Amino acid sequence: MATPYLDIQNLTKSIGDLILFEDLSFSVAEGQHVGLIARNGAGKSTLLSLIAGKDTADSGDIVFQKGLRIGMLEQTPDFSPEMPVRQAVASRLRAEYASLLIADEGQTLQAHTDTFDADEEWTEVQLRAQQILTQLKITQLDKPIGLLSGGQQKRVALASVLIANPDLLILDEPTNHLDLEMIEWLEKYLQRNTKALLLVTHDRYFLDRVCQSIVEIDQQTAYSYKGNYAYYLEKRDERIAATNANIDRARNLYRKELDWMRRQPQARGHKSRSRKEAFYELEQQAKRRTEERAARLNVKAGYIGSKIFEAEYVSKTFEDGVVILKDFYYNFSRFEKMGIVGNNGTGKSTFIKMLLGQVPPSSGRFVVGETVKFGYFSQDGLPLDTQMKVIDVVRNVAETVDLGGGRHLTAMQFLTHFLFPPARQQDYVYKLSGGERRRLQLCLVLMQAPNFLILDEPTNDLDIATLQLLEEYLADFRGCVIVVSHDRYFMDKVVDHLLVFKGDGVVDDFPGNYSQYREYLQIKEKEEVRERKEQRTDATDARKPIHEGSDRRRKLTFKERREFEQLETEIEQLETEKTEIHGTLSSGSASVEEITQLSKRLPLLEEELEEKSMRWLELSEFA
Repeated sequence: MATPYLDIQNLTKSIGDLILFEDLSFSVAEGQHVGLIARNGAGKSTLLSLIAGKDTADSGDIVFQKGLRIGMLEQTPDFSPEMPVRQAVASRLRAEYASLLIADEGQTLQAHTDTFDADEEWTEVQLRAQQILTQLKITQLDKPIGLLSGGQQKRVALASVLIANPDLLILDEPTNHLDLEMIEWLEKYLQRNTKALLLVTHDRYFLDRVCQSIVEIDQQTAYSYKGNYAYYLEKRDERIAATNANIDRARNLYRKELDWMRRQPQARGHKSRSRKEAFYELEQQAKRRTEERAARLNVKAGYIGSKIFEAEYVSKTFEDGVVILKDFYYNFSRFEKMGIVGNNGTGKSTFIKMLLGQVPPSSGRFVVGETVKFGYFSQDGLPLDTQMKVIDVVRNVAETVDLGGGRHLTAMQFLTHFLFPPARQQDYVYKLSGGERRRLQLCLVLMQAPNFLILDEPTNDLDIATLQLLEEYLADFRGCVIVVSHDRYFMDKVVDHLLVFKGDGVVDDFPGNYSQYREYLQIKEKEEVRERKEQRTDATDARKPIHEGSDRRRKLTFKERREFEQLETEIEQLETEKTEIHGTLSSGSASVEEITQLSKRLPLLEEELEEKSMRWLELSEFA
């Protein structure tokens, strides 16, 4: 059996009258990679604070193996803004070297301070540091921490932890603010790492590929699963089904026993003592809360016309010469769900701000349709009055939420759907966790019935349960969506094509989700390697002319195949819409306003349908 590096024993922690967890027990063994999952507000960050020694538990123990070296990455790096990057990293370097000396020789750091530069161990630590800094693209070592972006600060914090090479690595939301390239690098690094790992993240692909065990905190109790995230989902559903079945049986039996307890109250003293004790145990079990999935919530979106927005040859160059866009043209379609990806600093957030009119372009313009009503969920979130109750914050926006078709939800019902139980709705905002505040801000955006949602890093700090709700909401959303995110799982679930920001003003339009884009890049890379090999080995044949009558013909590229498949779906949708419009116009029941709108839409629809059909025919020749 592997040595337990970290052993959590019967841990209980309360904040006021709120019990976060009770008699919590689990362990992290040598070489084990454990993912920790819980809803926002369930105590994940508090648990990590207890492990780090920054807080104390009500009861229970946290036991570490003697001499264990621990490295912890906090969700928000705590650096002095004036501190240069070099100094932040150097402090970790010297700490690592000190631990080597103490472990090997039992001596203090001070005794060896003068020999740093000459020591071989110190040189090895420096080399590892240089390697990690290079891989994480940290080059501006003299720049103050405060002048770095959020993503750059996260990389510095991550580098300083990895350089220390700890026995137990504890990472709290390591993928937040990292771009996709860095996330994939970290994923591969941890896959190769044989040290122990305790990981808190909402990134489901990351969990699935890095962790071999999952610990879930649910209803104040820890449940352990010996497998990755996919295995956890399967076994969790089985556990919930079994638990709910037991609760249902207990409730049925409880009703019978309650009737027995109530009969002949004058003789209650003669009732069987053991049966009465069993009744009270049964009562506790019957009153347990069952795990229920919230019903899919299709909130009514405002009407959106055929004209959405058009980027007319937009360029953006900053004073320092950084180019974000260069003569960019794009015509956004009705009900389109677009994802925006790219490395940090390539201009994704700037593009969004230009679309919203918050940042002016250097040249060109954005033309936004008259019916468009934006709902913007930014990285920074909406300002909240922390002295207000949660329910009052929502009621200040609207007392009810229109679901369409004459259906409405009260503010309280809407909050309950988004995982705020009635008791939590009466709490003040300052009592909410960071993730709960983000969830509340999301509610405020969605309940205003926008028809065009812009979500800039919406998955940061949100728990997996909330992400699943949001994915379902966006799948049913009858409007337009733009998502800027580094969450690959979320992007795959929500978007149907991508804008890929590559830097220096280069933007590619890809017809597919992120996994399909990665597959395309891999195929493209293999094709390029094969072509280079063929050119080297068969240069003479490559130069030979193709004779008339040759049966060679051009094949569709991966991108064209994806476009061809998508066109079939789009044409079918347009045909359906065209049929529905004709049906409405001929029904005689449509209002004057509706007839006017549909009459304007019909010629545009037919034009779009003809254009896509011609493109389909063109591609079909090579399919």
